[in-house]
Amino acid sequence: MKDLGSARRILGIDIHRDRAKGELFLSQSNYLKKVVERFRMHQSKPISTPLGHHTKLSVIQAPETAEERSKMNQTPYASGVGSIMYGMVCSRPDLAHAVSIISIFMGDLGNAHWEAVKWTLRYLNGSLKAGLRYKNTAHEAAITGYVDAYFAGNVDTRNSLTGYVFTLFGTTISWKVNQQSVVALSTTKAEYMTLAKGVKEEIWHKGMVNELGIAQACVTIHYDSQSAIHLANHQMYHERTKDIDVKLHFIRDVIESKKVKVEKVSTEENPIDMFTKSLSSVKFKHCLDLINFEDA
Repeated sequence: MKDLGSARRILGIDIHRDRAKGELFLSQSNYLKKVVERFRMHQSKPISTPLGHHTKLSVIQAPETAEERSKMNQTPYASGVGSIMYGMVCSRPDLAHAVSIISIFMGDLGNAHWEAVKWTLRYLNGSLKAGLRYKNTAHEAAITGYVDAYFAGNVDTRNSLTGYVFTLFGTTISWKVNQQSVVALSTTKAEYMTLAKGVKEEIWHKGMVNELGIAQACVTIHYDSQSAIHLANHQMYHERTKDIDVKLHFIRDVIESKKVKVEKVSTEENPIDMFTKSLSSVKFKHCLDLINFEDA
């Protein structure tokens, strides 16, 4: 064994330190540059959002003839989605919503789906140096969570989308967006199932930072759904929601034990919006600022 000094790159992630400022910056600029070049999008005109605000993808956009299907099967769709997904998983939470949408159509893709992938690559071409900046700050709360749901977000199956993001001293450490496994019959139920996912993630993160020596008695989860917050905090709502799976009511036990508290946040200040829906460039940039995601 030998000491090679401070890590500068691991698994395609570039690590930049500024000890004088107490900052750590993570990016995948070199990896993503190769991805953009491999798909010949390095000379494309950059755009400001990972998916167009107007983008509505559906299975009905799949090829109708065998000839069209054969042509689309020759496109490197799966390779493109996989390459973008690796960037999203490691250091690019801004790609989470786009990946959750374009990955649905791996089995039967049409030209509209392929155009969406190229749109995302154009966005990457203009944001290659972007990443996560961790700062030596004096936040009172180490871990903070944000959750949100997009009711019936899948236009084909009407499954809702669940999204959450957790920050450590103001910068993102965990993020996810996926479809719910069952179709929710109301907005409140979709939001409550999302809150359950967020609480589970919070319990895991709290245990992790405790092992690192960062003690935090109670973690705050921010949500812009007043109905889901009332449902989690007040037992009197139970009679009207018996069809919600019983396991989701563990949220109340966690809240009563004061391990977590759920607070209202305005939709304008909830960064998870960019995980569950396509946004305008101004709103998208604001969400990135809320989680300390920026250019180098």
